Amino acid sequence: MKHNPRWRPFMGVAALATAGALALSACSGSGSNGDPSSSGEAPGGEDVTLTVWHYYNTDGQVATLEKMADAFEAAHPGVSVEYEYIPVDQMTTKAVTAAGAKTGPDVLVFGASGTYDLSQSGAIEPMDWFDSFADAGQFPDGAKQYVDGTLYGVQGFVNLLGLWYNQDLMTELGIAAPPTTMDELEADMAKAVAAGKEGITLTGKPGLESQWQGFPWFTSNGFSYGDAQAAPMAKTYAQLQSWVDKGYLSKEATTWDQTIPFQEFAAGNSLFAVNGNWQIAAAQEASFSYGVSLLPLTSDGGILLGGEVQNIGAFSEHKDLAEQYLEETFFSTAGQLDLLSGFGAIPTRADAAADSAISSDPILSVFADIVQKQGRPSPSPQVPSKNVNAVETLMGDYWSKAIAKSGSPDQLADELMTQLTPLLQK
Repeated sequence: MKHNPRWRPFMGVAALATAGALALSACSGSGSNGDPSSSGEAPGGEDVTLTVWHYYNTDGQVATLEKMADAFEAAHPGVSVEYEYIPVDQMTTKAVTAAGAKTGPDVLVFGASGTYDLSQSGAIEPMDWFDSFADAGQFPDGAKQYVDGTLYGVQGFVNLLGLWYNQDLMTELGIAAPPTTMDELEADMAKAVAAGKEGITLTGKPGLESQWQGFPWFTSNGFSYGDAQAAPMAKTYAQLQSWVDKGYLSKEATTWDQTIPFQEFAAGNSLFAVNGNWQIAAAQEASFSYGVSLLPLTSDGGILLGGEVQNIGAFSEHKDLAEQYLEETFFSTAGQLDLLSGFGAIPTRADAAADSAISSDPILSVFADIVQKQGRPSPSPQVPSKNVNAVETLMGDYWSKAIAKSGSPDQLADELMTQLTPLLQK
């Protein structure tokens, strides 16, 4: 990346503490305590630098952030936005360490898995101000991050799963439309197998990815983290194992992350693929017509919404201005459409999702529809925040065990519940 005064790498904790002390001596107070920056201009006529921590590094992502910063600076005289790139695997640690020194950025853009640690360390604070945001009603509950019932982050965009389908193969098999029920899905997969193709590809690798992959199916069967029972899981495992037995799903899925299953689909080997919006570019390499539809779930089922979370740093000296930055960039219609263009991510605002840039696109419009109709917050707010990683890893491991047929559905469900139940205690 070329040198840009707006971009700088992460400073060490000692340097951060020094910078924090200098900032305290130079500024009249934080935005939450009468900060004049709430007017939209730099406080007291002095120049203000708003610092944003993130972990984006592709050309499209960098260009999008620059575009949003240019617009914000133009609307707020005397304010400059400075981005600090921090590798994704260091973000939580750096923010927690900085909070220990009572310093940190004005705005954080972070992974959902870090929400609990960031909240407990005091690096971020409850987003009490979000309710007074004029456009708060545009955001579905699935785009909000809670820690034990308290809002600690909002997602301006998300990544999610949909049901990709091979339109040419559907036509060849006499299938008029994508399935809307489990019975229709299995009938379609049976036709594909009879024609020498696979029915479906999906992730079966142990761990977090498989929890994300499995969530739509086991919730559709009635499972809830708020009232965890073995029966819905046994039903889910029985379905998976029957798919393997009938050739709908390859047993090799136990080694697949989210990349390999889509490669199988794009090669024309499978009728369906349960995969995400991030595969849009890869799909364009396919030699057949394709489409995306909602997963054929019951009203209980949902799709976890992945992607980054935004909040204000707890030690920001310009909290009102930081709120305005988020409201005018990540949380605005224009900003979310910029993120769609530069990131390939799906807007969470209902009005942005209805924009012609999305509504006129046969793939993007479906993913936007899924956000509004089937989207659920990730991680699930019913899971105690301190145990999110343990719960999601466990659920993913047993999803993989079911595909591998490492036990009967009832046996696996009972084993799962023995380990899961203590982790769900508040």
